[in-house]
Amino acid sequence: MNLDLTDDQMALRDTWRDFFEKEAPIEVVRAAEPLGFDAALWSKVVKLGLPSAAVPGDRGGGGAGIIELAIGAELLGGSLAPVPLIEAAVATTMLASLPPTNDLEPVAEAAVAGELLPTLALHPVGDLARLVPAGAVADVVIARRGEELVLIRQTEKSEPAIPNLGAVPIATCLVPAEALVVASGPLALAAHRRAVAHWRALSAVALLGLGRRALEIGVEYVREREAFGSVIGSFQAIQHRLADHATALEGARLLAFKGAWAQDVNHPQAAELASMAFLFAAETAFRTASDSLHFHGGYGYTLEYDIQLYFRRAKAWPLAAGDPRAAYASLANDLFDRDGV
Repeated sequence: MNLDLTDDQMALRDTWRDFFEKEAPIEVVRAAEPLGFDAALWSKVVKLGLPSAAVPGDRGGGGAGIIELAIGAELLGGSLAPVPLIEAAVATTMLASLPPTNDLEPVAEAAVAGELLPTLALHPVGDLARLVPAGAVADVVIARRGEELVLIRQTEKSEPAIPNLGAVPIATCLVPAEALVVASGPLALAAHRRAVAHWRALSAVALLGLGRRALEIGVEYVREREAFGSVIGSFQAIQHRLADHATALEGARLLAFKGAWAQDVNHPQAAELASMAFLFAAETAFRTASDSLHFHGGYGYTLEYDIQLYFRRAKAWPLAAGDPRAAYASLANDLFDRDGV
């Protein structure tokens, strides 16, 4: 496994960095609250072909892999760009991978062309798909109902966005009995499991980007703030915690990009690696953002300071996947209970 970026990947990283720095400054993030979605920015993301980047070229996409999407996800996380790139990219890639039918093909082609915004329900659904990432802004939702994959058209939103401190456009969506079935049986189960693994792998990298930027904000602040006649960055207690977070973030980066790499090479434990990366990145990003906020003192909780934007999202973004304790238990079962022992 070699996670060093190729020349092409470094050029891609530079292009995406320039885009997010120019088009998604922190003022755009603030203006998009409380919904957490900027339609104008999304149009620019679509024009770049980012949501369909991992779709094969013969299906109209960019022909890249999850690892290339991960490069963009890290930059998205660092900027907090208010667009559902990860959800849309995962759902678009999934739609393009399913066997084409007369009903599915127009939807898949529209998603690849950026003419509609798809998202994925991460958990099995019944009559309702609860807490769907980007459910408040998506045009279609793909969900697993029993052993079927169904496509829910959002011509009318089932419910408005659910208010949340993370400014995430989540919503609960109605699953009509007549929802279009796009796959069934083992194919549907495998496709959904793979898409959820892609979401976790890319979200891990986005959380890594968030954590790294939160650390930068913390370092910038402690180098300027004075207390008791000294810059607080000179206090060993603060230095040690910043060093611990920097070390943890490096570990999170290695695991996150390994999780993305595993998706592209069809590693036998690709799903488990994605879960490991997601859980560790979520924990690391939150601890880093939390300490960076606390180093600001009371100022960190005020809306004027950017660190609170990172702190709130570090807490909110991972919750779309559900209770982390249940995720840890599920991961342990997947790794160590394969033979029913």
